[in-house]
Amino acid sequence: MKGLPLLITNPDFADEFDVAPYREYDPLLNRQYTNLMSGNWAWKQAVRFCLNLGRCVIDELYQDVIVAEDLETHGAMYCPLILGSDKTTVSVATGQNEYHPVYMSLGNVWNNVRRAHRNAIVIIAFLSIPKTEKRYANDSRFRLFRRQLFHASLSEIVNTLRPFMLKPDITRCPDGHFRRVIYGLGPYIADYMEQIVVAAIVQNWCVTCPTRRQNLQDFCEGLDVRTREHAKSLARVCNRKHLWDTYGIINDIIPFSDDLPHADIHELMAGDLLHQVIKGCFKEHLVDWVFAYIILEHGETVGHGIWGQIDRRLAAVPTFPGLRPFHQGRDFKQWTGDDSKGLMKIFLPAVVNFIPPDMTRAIKYFMEFCYLVRRSIQTEDTVARITHCLERYHHYRQIFVTTGVRPEGFSSLPLQHSAFHYPHHIRQFGAPNGLCSSITESKHIKAVKEPWRRSNKYNPLAQMLSTNQRTDKLAAARMDFTDRGMLEGSCLSDAMQAFLSLALGDDELDSDELEDGEFEEEQPNGNAIEDGGDPEDDGAVEGPKVLGDVSLAKRPERAYPRTLPELGTCFGVPHLPSLVASFLYDQTHNEPLPDGSPTPPCPPLQHLNVYHSAAATFYAPSDISGIGGMRRERIRATPSWFNGPARYDCVFAENDSTVEGFRGLHAARVQTFFSFECGGVEYPCALIHWYSPVADEPDELTGLWVVEPDFDTDNRPFYGVIHLDSILRLAHLIPVFGDAVIPPDFQQSQSLDAFKTYYVNKYADHHAHEIAF
Repeated sequence: MKGLPLLITNPDFADEFDVAPYREYDPLLNRQYTNLMSGNWAWKQAVRFCLNLGRCVIDELYQDVIVAEDLETHGAMYCPLILGSDKTTVSVATGQNEYHPVYMSLGNVWNNVRRAHRNAIVIIAFLSIPKTEKRYANDSRFRLFRRQLFHASLSEIVNTLRPFMLKPDITRCPDGHFRRVIYGLGPYIADYMEQIVVAAIVQNWCVTCPTRRQNLQDFCEGLDVRTREHAKSLARVCNRKHLWDTYGIINDIIPFSDDLPHADIHELMAGDLLHQVIKGCFKEHLVDWVFAYIILEHGETVGHGIWGQIDRRLAAVPTFPGLRPFHQGRDFKQWTGDDSKGLMKIFLPAVVNFIPPDMTRAIKYFMEFCYLVRRSIQTEDTVARITHCLERYHHYRQIFVTTGVRPEGFSSLPLQHSAFHYPHHIRQFGAPNGLCSSITESKHIKAVKEPWRRSNKYNPLAQMLSTNQRTDKLAAARMDFTDRGMLEGSCLSDAMQAFLSLALGDDELDSDELEDGEFEEEQPNGNAIEDGGDPEDDGAVEGPKVLGDVSLAKRPERAYPRTLPELGTCFGVPHLPSLVASFLYDQTHNEPLPDGSPTPPCPPLQHLNVYHSAAATFYAPSDISGIGGMRRERIRATPSWFNGPARYDCVFAENDSTVEGFRGLHAARVQTFFSFECGGVEYPCALIHWYSPVADEPDELTGLWVVEPDFDTDNRPFYGVIHLDSILRLAHLIPVFGDAVIPPDFQQSQSLDAFKTYYVNKYADHHAHEIAF
């Protein structure tokens, strides 16, 4: 298999590569599930072979496993091969150019590497797509041939590694060490339509458990799992029709995994967050069911008018990094996975006033399930909460039956049933977001669509294969050169070092300027994280793990006064000097100023500067983040955003660090950023408008905290000055629309000024969900 050496020898994975299964525990000794090798399935394989766990291993979970008698496998490294396949179309205009790529990754590589597409996934084959005339398209013999060709092709692909699934192969690993490696078939990544082909299961049946198709709507916990031995036993005593109708098994197909040792394709079917949960259960089910309910309840004319209001509410949601704008509501011609994820973030506040309470609760619990199951670090506590959310969702979704939206129930919806298997998937394979089909969907662009565009479109497959081989080899070469230090510095730095060596001699070189033969070149843009640069894009950043840091923009704004009184007048806050004086008192004294005491006079300040943005960098491994799980976002406070209306973002400000969740935070809206020097100390600050919760608990119906802007006794905004260290990150506030009718000309920029109360949107991203849960 040509792509395997490019993966297993890649030095870029040296620090993010597991050589043995492990069990991970948090400080409270609760089991954690993260990468594939932290799950029970990898541990079971190691026990079976005694791989890296010693010769005599007794495991409390798998005491029935017979330890391999072959001494050659003892102490070897187990390397599970993660396969994934999915059809894609490269011709947008005609839609006739289809390809069926097969991808491969290593289970030893960490999930964050696989999700970041750092050459952790390679394309290994293109499967043939049989064509026939229309009159034969639905012929049972043609469908059988198509399935058999699929499994025969996969069997031929993986059989090249079959000898090394029983006997170790000596291989160089990413850390540079040579190890004896046992390969095995790992989890398979595919959407539901691909899963039923891979597992040889009848459509509308579950590929993971033998639950009858008629019973898929029942809540099931601790389900039995399909096994290869059970399917073979049934095939010996049942005919083809009985297997099809009673067990959902296609007896005419031999799964490709049957040729491989210790590989059961039913056991290896991983959950698919993108197609099962996001695009399936949420977009294709819940959103469409809500639309159907509104039409049934109010009729076509009024129902479409209500959906028009919902679309305007979606369009009125304030901007936020990573949030796709819905300027036309949900009326998209073609939905993508990112569109479905974006709608999920803002859907509940937009529809809550138009649907029954139980329908709102059903959506709320499903959203909780979705955000919990997509976390990068899962614990037994998280799994218990996932199960609880499923139970409540299963209870409240009956509203769709009683209102006539789903009078036939949910028995014909395997995607709804698949949600019950996620606790099992987490314990077996770790966090599901490391095995999601969104990883292979994203790989389509680099591995299929771009090579096709580069070809001359005449018999392009061979050209696409050559393009992929060359790009993979170039990527591997670059990693190897980087590991050897061949890409450090530049020709200019080497020439400068040689010149200085000849002119001054090695003994006279300044070690501060030239260290280890490197010449420090000028970086024109600087480091956006360290120096507070002001890039336009938010997103993943590279670097070590830091819980949180906020820094001002690199350059201050010039068109502002340089004294506090004038600056306060400019921003409509005439008591700004008093706010700064109170801020300085709190910064220089351990005890706060007593109530009723006069505010001390503001001392003289130097170097007063105003900024329109600040950069918040924080640890968010569940979101799109860098190698260390770090993410950056821009907090804006500008009177004109892209030559348009003003933009003043909201933030989470620390209130009580001893309390978890939103109870330990404040919501606030930034009016401006500024800095000054006082007593030889520089203070980076923010002028903010405070928001307070309207209750001591989140809203019972939506599960979201509700806040309102604070005003003083004269009905003026209640402002405050805080240090940047008190800001955690951006907060996303969505108006509590209530019965308001949004006019057609309402602008997104008006939302934070036009309403009295706001939801704190914990669905803005995974990090916001964790801190505002």
